[in-house]
Amino acid sequence: MSMTATIHEPVRLTGLAPVFDTGIRCLILGSFPSPASLAAQQYYGHRQNHFWKLLSAIFAEPLYELPYAERLRRVLAHRVGIWDVYRACARPGALDADIRAGEANDLDALIALAPALDRICFNGRCAAKFAPRLARHGLEIHILPSSSPAYTLVFAAKLENWRAAILHGGAAPD
Repeated sequence: MSMTATIHEPVRLTGLAPVFDTGIRCLILGSFPSPASLAAQQYYGHRQNHFWKLLSAIFAEPLYELPYAERLRRVLAHRVGIWDVYRACARPGALDADIRAGEANDLDALIALAPALDRICFNGRCAAKFAPRLARHGLEIHILPSSSPAYTLVFAAKLENWRAAILHGGAAPD
């Protein structure tokens, strides 16, 4: 009788489309959606992630309480876009450290489509690995503390960093 071990490779996952229009001034780049976000087909869909609470506090709007489509509309009204650095990857679980065989999104193409864009805010260090690639565009680069609840910096400190980066340059609603 022969015993054969089977090693299961993580399933290759595909991320979400960008949230942007030609008027964005700030682009928030995460790494890759969590399993909860992929299941919901929503950016930052895990209820414990601080992303929507941070933006709610920054824009003084109850984004966290709004239906997803309205959240996106309001974020764009503040001239902020959302996307991830990875288009696809293999990842068992939700941790950025577990991302394998990542395939990058075409960030240069998106930047070219957003002539008003003047800064990129990376949501955490994993996403910020792409900062050197984008530096040649002459945009302000901000590396923010991750909105993930796994990143244990207190909310108030995250908010202070996020507010300074996102509002810098006046990403105000039209």
